Amino acid sequence: MPSGIKLIVGLANPGKEYQDTRHNAGEWFVNELAIADHVTMRPDNKFHGLHGQMKLHDLPCHLLIPTTFMNLSGRSVRALANYLKITPAEILVAHDEVDLPVGTIKLKYDGGDGGHNGLKDIISNLNTKQFYRLRIGVGRPKPGHDTADYVLSKPSKADRKEIDSAINQSLDILPLILNGEFQKAMQLLHS
Repeated sequence: MPSGIKLIVGLANPGKEYQDTRHNAGEWFVNELAIADHVTMRPDNKFHGLHGQMKLHDLPCHLLIPTTFMNLSGRSVRALANYLKITPAEILVAHDEVDLPVGTIKLKYDGGDGGHNGLKDIISNLNTKQFYRLRIGVGRPKPGHDTADYVLSKPSKADRKEIDSAINQSLDILPLILNGEFQKAMQLLHS
């Protein structure tokens, strides 16, 4: 049986001007986890991010929100993974995904960066593509609109509600992910 997840990373850009933008959907996910488990996320300079530790059904898991800009997220992930001796296959990176409709969440292992600068930097820093991703659908911009501008803007109230609802539903599969039951988690999440 594959090893479970020992580190969950929520990708985001730092600063108030970005906190409610689509690009920070990964942070929204980790924040919901932290709230659900009463975990305080504390700044830690050696990991270039906010770090916390949760325990779900006696399974410990570290939480990380890099406080670097998105395109430097890998430095933060590598620092904590090295410190904790966690392999890339034990890492789950939650991130916004323009290739999925709003309110859709998919679990994926391996693959390219899909043009996502946070994933690109993590792949570069870990020297592998073989880690898990929790892809949080934020939808695509209208034709002719710039993708970067789109992800750096706030979703409509209705879209944000759908994204938050999908994030809350995805918390139910977390015990399976932490336990290494990825196929079962994917079936539940993708149905």
